[in-house]
Amino acid sequence: MAEFLNKTDKRTDYCGNFTAADIGKHICVMGWVQRQRDLGGLIFIDLRDRSGVIQLAFDDKTEKTIFDKAFAIRSEYVLCAKGEVRARGEGAVNKNLPTGEIEVAVDELKILSAAQTTPFEINDNAKVRDELALKYRYLDLRRPALQNNIMMRHNIAKVTRDYFYENNFLEIETPMMIKATPEGARDYLVPSRIHNGSFYALPQSPQIYKQLLMLSGFDRYIQLARCFRDEDLRADRQPEFTQIDLEMSFVDQDDIMEMIEGYAARLFKDILGAEIKLPLPRLTFKEAMERYGSDKPDTRFGMEIVNISDLVVNSGFGVFSGAVQDGGSVRAIVAKGAASTLTRKEIDKLTEHARGIGAKGLAYIRFVDETPACSFAKFMAEGELEAIMDRIDCRRGDVALIVADKDRVTLPVLGALRLLVGRQLDIIPEGYNFLWITEFPFFEWDEESGTWLAMHHPFTMPLEECLEYIDTDPGKVRAKAYDLVLNGVEISSGSIRITDFELQQRMFRRLGLDDADIERKFGFLVDAYRYGAPPHGGAALGLDRLAMIMCGADSLRDVVAFPKVQNASELMSGCPAPADPKALAELGIKVVEIEKE
Repeated sequence: MAEFLNKTDKRTDYCGNFTAADIGKHICVMGWVQRQRDLGGLIFIDLRDRSGVIQLAFDDKTEKTIFDKAFAIRSEYVLCAKGEVRARGEGAVNKNLPTGEIEVAVDELKILSAAQTTPFEINDNAKVRDELALKYRYLDLRRPALQNNIMMRHNIAKVTRDYFYENNFLEIETPMMIKATPEGARDYLVPSRIHNGSFYALPQSPQIYKQLLMLSGFDRYIQLARCFRDEDLRADRQPEFTQIDLEMSFVDQDDIMEMIEGYAARLFKDILGAEIKLPLPRLTFKEAMERYGSDKPDTRFGMEIVNISDLVVNSGFGVFSGAVQDGGSVRAIVAKGAASTLTRKEIDKLTEHARGIGAKGLAYIRFVDETPACSFAKFMAEGELEAIMDRIDCRRGDVALIVADKDRVTLPVLGALRLLVGRQLDIIPEGYNFLWITEFPFFEWDEESGTWLAMHHPFTMPLEECLEYIDTDPGKVRAKAYDLVLNGVEISSGSIRITDFELQQRMFRRLGLDDADIERKFGFLVDAYRYGAPPHGGAALGLDRLAMIMCGADSLRDVVAFPKVQNASELMSGCPAPADPKALAELGIKVVEIEKE
């Protein structure tokens, strides 16, 4: 039967905080039983809380009723134990444990809660299926590794608030139920009972509201904002997530980027003791794509993309010459010293992978012996292969991978192969590599709809020198937009906003919106620009992604207390679930079964 705490049962400190300096003190500790070891006349219990573990000791000096109680205790029981801190016996010190020099000679013990046998062992080394761990997430969260991740996430949030408060930002909450606006992903909709047939949307971001706050005179805004997107999930994406959302008035792009750089340096110094050298390097979108095949490149290693189009435009290999003459390009990456690892069989696997992500094929040079093995050598005239190898610096022991197609295929395919091969060769070093990507295209062409879409959002300010191309050549328009990349992961995106009413109308029209569309989707924001809008801009940093990288985790699940799985469900609570028919009737909603394709 469970026992209860009384007024004198007050925890002295957390289990993991006691040291040899506490020897001789009488203490009270509380927590969960990690394990119980019965050695006959001696019983040890490892008691665990979020700070760590301390050993409880029961021996021939322990009162018999307490000893018998300790004998009956099993893993995950919840205890309150009192006793004197003493040094462990000679040879019993555990140097791998912060509290390994001491133990508690228990003289009072309460079992606050008994526990059934758990569906899996609560420790970091247990091999547990993901589905089972997520079904019993409250047990999984008892593991020290996950607890440390969640505590680090808390510390990240604390440093974040401290830094921005010190820089005169105001934390302001924005609504969770808003009007749906087009932001690139599906909205989660919330039906209104009072306004039958109408719906709120959960915010994909506080974008419009933070801009309105700038128009309201709150010139520095910060919020740890909850955001929601109904889209397919990945290891670095959840349907609900947290943004470190900020906006600043009377600033330019450099002011915002410098503010975020200061935050990054402060965060990594305070949390990890890591020095981040400022200012952070910058690449334009065009440079990043041409060198790394990605707008979020991992620049911790080389293997940069090299353009060889001019060398093969008139070659006898039609795949190469045809691609260039059709307006595309031929580009290569070289894996130095990789010939022994990237065998022909491995190259075949890379070829299949390349085809799976859009390439028509993959040409290669594998230089092992005196004469390099080359998939297209027989089509080359004298000196052409040597010129290619010289351009890309392919030497004995190296492997070159080459793709020919439109740039929209060539660059991202080689970018993906670069990362895949880099991991395969284990050449990506540890460390934290920050990089700004700037001058994104404002518009991107959507093949499906045959229209120009905004790459970021329609409130992004174009570069002044690009304004002349808005109506005549949208593909040339570059934006005052900037992303912060860390180790190949986008952790922040932001831009300077349009504040000129006429320019905003012009951008809307270029995106195919008529006056009715503008009024329906953005009317209140557009109207606000008529009443004096300060120059402003901002950004949003992904708190979850930051925590994932800083914890060294493989997935956002490891830094989110109660995550969703790939189909956006939560295995523990069983959500989403059918609604009560009465509740649906009150909302005027009828559920119609959709046939699956």
